[in-house]
Amino acid sequence: QVMQDKIICLPKRISPHNLHPVQNQTLVNISSGQFVTPAMLPLSRPASHTSIEMKGLKTNLDLQQYSFINQMCYERALHWYAKYFPYLVLIHTLIFMLCSNFWFKFPGSSSKIEHFISILGKCFDSLWTTRALSEVSGENPEEKDSKSSQKSHQVRVAPGLPNTEGNLVKTQSLRSIPEKIVVEKPTVSALDKKEGEQAKALFEKVKKFRLHVEEGDLLYSMYVRQTIIKVIKFIFIVAYNSILVSKVNFTVDCEVNIQEMTGYCKFSCNHTMAHLFSKLSICYLCFVSVYGLTCLYTLYWLFYRSLKEYSFEYVRQETGIDDIPDVKNDFAFMLHLIDQYDPLYSKRFAVFLSEVSENKLKQLNLNNEWTPDKLRQRLQTNAENRLELQLFMLSGLPDTVFELTELQSLKLEIINNVTIPATIVQLVDLQELSLYQCSVKIHSAALAFLKENLKVFRVKFDDIRELPHWMYGLKSLEELHLQGSLSPDLSKNITLESLRELKSLKVLCIKSNLTKIPPTIVETSSHLQTLRVQNDGTKLVMLNSLKKMVNLTELELIHCDLERIPHAVFSLINLQELDLKENNLKSVEEIISFQHCRKLTCLKMWHNSIMYIPEHIKKLSSLERLYFNHNKIEVLPSHLFLCNKLRSLDLGYNDIRFIPPEIGVLQNLQEFTITGNKVESLPDELYFCKKLKALRIGKNNLSVLSPKIGNLAHLTLLELKGNHFEGLPAELGACRALKRSGLLVEDALFDVLPSDIREQMKTE
Repeated sequence: QVMQDKIICLPKRISPHNLHPVQNQTLVNISSGQFVTPAMLPLSRPASHTSIEMKGLKTNLDLQQYSFINQMCYERALHWYAKYFPYLVLIHTLIFMLCSNFWFKFPGSSSKIEHFISILGKCFDSLWTTRALSEVSGENPEEKDSKSSQKSHQVRVAPGLPNTEGNLVKTQSLRSIPEKIVVEKPTVSALDKKEGEQAKALFEKVKKFRLHVEEGDLLYSMYVRQTIIKVIKFIFIVAYNSILVSKVNFTVDCEVNIQEMTGYCKFSCNHTMAHLFSKLSICYLCFVSVYGLTCLYTLYWLFYRSLKEYSFEYVRQETGIDDIPDVKNDFAFMLHLIDQYDPLYSKRFAVFLSEVSENKLKQLNLNNEWTPDKLRQRLQTNAENRLELQLFMLSGLPDTVFELTELQSLKLEIINNVTIPATIVQLVDLQELSLYQCSVKIHSAALAFLKENLKVFRVKFDDIRELPHWMYGLKSLEELHLQGSLSPDLSKNITLESLRELKSLKVLCIKSNLTKIPPTIVETSSHLQTLRVQNDGTKLVMLNSLKKMVNLTELELIHCDLERIPHAVFSLINLQELDLKENNLKSVEEIISFQHCRKLTCLKMWHNSIMYIPEHIKKLSSLERLYFNHNKIEVLPSHLFLCNKLRSLDLGYNDIRFIPPEIGVLQNLQEFTITGNKVESLPDELYFCKKLKALRIGKNNLSVLSPKIGNLAHLTLLELKGNHFEGLPAELGACRALKRSGLLVEDALFDVLPSDIREQMKTE
């Protein structure tokens, strides 16, 4: 229409005296349709015989002059609105399109929208969504299906119903929606591993998307701005079009100063498209008005409530999933937008915002991954001879664990969100539970079961507040092992006061940074038999409270920076074993006080800085095991060997050069270790200890092994590595219990032995 836009002009009639005489003699050639003048006709022929004289107003203008006049009047006389109306419509349309589509093309906003639509569609179609919503509905799918079928059947077959009601059954209605869901439900109930992994990936995508999109409000701001621009544009268009639509006229008066060229200055013109443009402009105003009202409604929708916050309250009430969080900023805005299409999308999307739903999915995936058969393959016997299952760094605790009814010990390490369900009662043989850096929730029925059955409980924690409070009610507990950091102020903290309720507790192990023995531990003295305290080097002071723990039979104070043997220890008359490993002991003169501990059979002074062994160690006549290894001892007193009940003596890794012959007095000696010293020879009296089963003499300066080694018929372990032996005595063959695996010696030395002895030792 723009290309065909034309204006046709004719000169206006003026007074005859202003015209040139020739102008009144203009003729027109009827056959050709061209304007002619008398000068153009042949002079020999009368005019009346060759042409017809014009009856109307005669002009003396040719075609080019008319074209020139039309163009001049189009530019000068025609109103700009009539000329440019099509272009204005085009420009306004482009602006509206730009405003409506810019946020779909701008990278910062389009990427969010596309990602949101992609995730939304996957969440809507996910089988996990249908499963989660069906589980919280509280209705059995099969029952629901049968109810719907019965209801539909009753409606279809009931006699006397009008046809309209029969038609309603076939239409898509609220009543038919549950039927559709129920039909899909049997497939959903058997969610396979692949679908579970897809749902798990969706949870991660939703988390990351929410974290990213909730940071800003770019989408909301762009949508508000483009809507405001469209409203302003709408008002502007309606305003100026309403005013200027009357300027589009069919007849236009034109006055241009071109008289010298045409002989005329005033013209009357006809705008051929005026009628069409006037009608189009009215239609255009109507369309723009409708569009503008839509923009006004959108603007009202944007501001009558906050679209930067979105509450899932109705979803929480409808589904029963209470932990669905409310969202804000662009995330909230997009959910408001999708609600305008179908609120069901938001409802199904909300499932993937719920931690409860995510935990259920993780649990389902765990159960699929960790089948009972796979778990049974991981069963091992631990140091306490219990059948143990160890699980490390899982996303949760598989329910299939509780199908292993033979399980006796369960060890969980670095597992978040551990939930101990009531099904733990199936583990009738369970006696030991270890929780290493795990956050635990426990069902009341499971707690009741553990109170009656659990014997050993081990906990490793980073913060004292991570200790499960329910452990203080385990009335059948016999061993409690705690490992974690306690600040000095928390070493006497309130959470340990409940230990007095553990009436069956016999063994308490604390690996921490205690500065003193907590008073609550002393309160368990009536039944506590073993106390092990292992520090990280923190100095342990104020040990007088140990005097009250008279029933202790075993005490370990390891890495506690002790410089002397605590005097409180000498009051423990029932003490049988004392371990002071990795302290700062240099002198043990107080060792004579152990004579009051008449039941003491094991004394471990290893890994200290002890320079010598006092002679009055002979007073400890009840000792059976003595460990002085990893010290700085140079001389062994002969009085040491008056402890004639010794069965195990470890003097390894000192600076000892000589072993007194009095060692032969130890007729009960079964294990003797002198590894890592500077001994050059062994006394023959050593071979009088005929009960020896383990002899460790490696890493010394020995060059000869006495043939009397054959007297040790019970020898099963002989360590010789790291000496200067050139050969081994053939008498080793008399040690019938000694096998190749128990002879720790260089291969070259072993090959020197006679072949029959080698074969004898290789025979297991």
